[in-house]
Amino acid sequence: MTLRELYGKIDGDYDKALSIMRMDKLVDKHIRKLTDSSVIVDVIEAGKDMDPNTLFETSHAMKGVCLNLGLTKLADAAIVISDEFRPGNERTLTDAQVKEKLDEMEALFKKTKDEIQNYAASLI
Repeated sequence: MTLRELYGKIDGDYDKALSIMRMDKLVDKHIRKLTDSSVIVDVIEAGKDMDPNTLFETSHAMKGVCLNLGLTKLADAAIVISDEFRPGNERTLTDAQVKEKLDEMEALFKKTKDEIQNYAASLI
């Protein structure tokens, strides 16, 4: 499997990731590192307590990582949470709706992580 094929399977934007990182080698390195990243775990954990500051900080960090990697669907999911808890913004979602969004984000991340692991295994 190629990187471009991986990005097709995870609904990512390979060309965007390549334009940011400039080399296939860097895209490959950083997309593989995502499987060991705690970024999604941190967001999900923050959602258990519904701590606004931690939810903002963790989802904002996740948004940045995902945008740099061209993972637009994951970035969009993180943006929803980040904007919801951005200091100064008025909340528009109920706690139940936030938890639903977090569940969707977690499922999307699991699919992405599984495909990245399949990609890595295909290179061995």
